[in-house]
Amino acid sequence: MTDLSMVLEATGALAGVGGLGYAKVRAPRVYWSLVGLPVTWGRFTLSYRSTMDVCGLTVQPSRLRAFVTRNVARREVLPVPPKVRRVRGTSTGLRVTLRLPAGLEPGDLVVASERLRHAWGVHSVTVAETRPGYVELRMTGYDVLRQVRMPRGARPVGLVVPVALREDGTAFVRDYRAVPMALTLGANNSGKSVYQRNLIKGLAGLPVALVGIDCKRGVEHSAYAPRLSALATTPDDAAALLDVLVAEMESRFDLLSRHGVSDVWDLPERLRPVPVVVLVDEVAELFLIASKKDEERRERIVTALIRLAQMARAVGIYLEVCGQRFGSELGKGATMLRAQLTGRVVHRVNDKQTAEMGLADVAPDAVVAASLIPAERPGTAVAADSSGGWTKIRTPHTTRDEAMAACREFARLVPDLPALNRFRPHVPADALKPGPSLVKPLPVTD
Repeated sequence: MTDLSMVLEATGALAGVGGLGYAKVRAPRVYWSLVGLPVTWGRFTLSYRSTMDVCGLTVQPSRLRAFVTRNVARREVLPVPPKVRRVRGTSTGLRVTLRLPAGLEPGDLVVASERLRHAWGVHSVTVAETRPGYVELRMTGYDVLRQVRMPRGARPVGLVVPVALREDGTAFVRDYRAVPMALTLGANNSGKSVYQRNLIKGLAGLPVALVGIDCKRGVEHSAYAPRLSALATTPDDAAALLDVLVAEMESRFDLLSRHGVSDVWDLPERLRPVPVVVLVDEVAELFLIASKKDEERRERIVTALIRLAQMARAVGIYLEVCGQRFGSELGKGATMLRAQLTGRVVHRVNDKQTAEMGLADVAPDAVVAASLIPAERPGTAVAADSSGGWTKIRTPHTTRDEAMAACREFARLVPDLPALNRFRPHVPADALKPGPSLVKPLPVTD
């Protein structure tokens, strides 16, 4: 009986170890919650002061504190680390709120983030300033970008669309009111199209007008026709459509002028025109020309795009520009247009110069990270904006059929914009699905 008990206990222990090993690979969230989180929390608690000291994240205490420590508490005066205000575990990592002492700034922790990562044995450490004097250390226990699962509650609302997962486990969102114009770059099979599908799927359920410009004869955007207010599939159509959008922008400025406001969101809701999101699939097709006679059309397109990028934010018209490359070699106006596109998302690229086109002017430190994105991780990208901050993201895989289904489901939300009616894409009627025959068969009789 004793031998049997020992066998059962040994078998149970081996099964438990094997289960944890399986969970570490196949279910990292479960493994982190059961093992990783308690171990990391304990390691952080026990080594916090010494880690901060060796990483140079401590400062000398104030004279009053040093006096009280030396003469009242009768203790040695030691350097002061940031004060821990809150520690919170999540399904992906650990969140620590710190109160910075005088003499430290968030940038000091950013510089030391790699050393902190190794000291506490986590996958990554990112620093986010929550308010003046306070920062949040976001520790990720495992590689959350290997199997992308969006956080609960990450749903489109207003003009905010969650489209990807950050490396710290939070959702990366496209907030059109905060970042109205954006540029997305990426090579073939880098995940750029999947990123756009996620964006369209999220926008489909919002009260906005979607305008597509796809000069590859509409092979990408024609699938989303039920939800599009306008679609241009050739450069000539794109030039005409952009002229209409510029005219719409000017009419909206007249509306703002009549009511004495400078932003469309300052208007009463009953007078506020519907927001318009312009999706450009391959921007190079709008710049390239085949002969000299196309130069006039190109000038019209470039001028209209630049005007929209410079001024349309105030009237609720936003640009989402995609391409493989976007540099000065496209011709006059390319650099000027790129400078107006605040948000930048760069997927895997074929050369460092393309990464520099998208990131060097807003976040130079992110160029190297974008150049090192592996080909076996499609959907991984580096996102940055004019603030200089950047983060690595990965888009959850969304199929073309899923995006099409969302566009069909929310086709009723297409707003009435008379100026765009002539560009409204044709939506073929769905084929009748085969079903049971309604004709009652008659028996064959002699």
